[in-house]
Amino acid sequence: MNATLLRLGSTGLLFLFIFITGIGLSRSGRPFSTLSLTIHKLIGLAALIVLIVTVYQTNQAAALSMIEWTATAVTILLFAVTIIAGGLLSTDLALPAFVSILHLGLPFVTLFATGGTLLLLLNRTGV
Repeated sequence: MNATLLRLGSTGLLFLFIFITGIGLSRSGRPFSTLSLTIHKLIGLAALIVLIVTVYQTNQAAALSMIEWTATAVTILLFAVTIIAGGLLSTDLALPAFVSILHLGLPFVTLFATGGTLLLLLNRTGV
């Protein structure tokens, strides 16, 4: 099996686990279980690492185009904002409502951006 296809499938599974653990956290209420919260965060970080490794290795094979770099940058920025919003929500700080709304919607936007970026990379490899 092609390594890029394997990474695409892995990323899809990671996102599935991110959503499952995130839903579990939201339903469990506060205070969050440290184990559940840590697992949720580590899975999100793993998905980001898989994306970065895929982009890096694809760029090593042949230089990425400007559109591919832009898609990658936007996707990584979305990951960062999603992680920051989630991190803020895991604290006891009084936060504005938009932080919670951001963390409800951004994972879906990040999912689609990641999918789009990976599809751009898949199209370049001819898979």
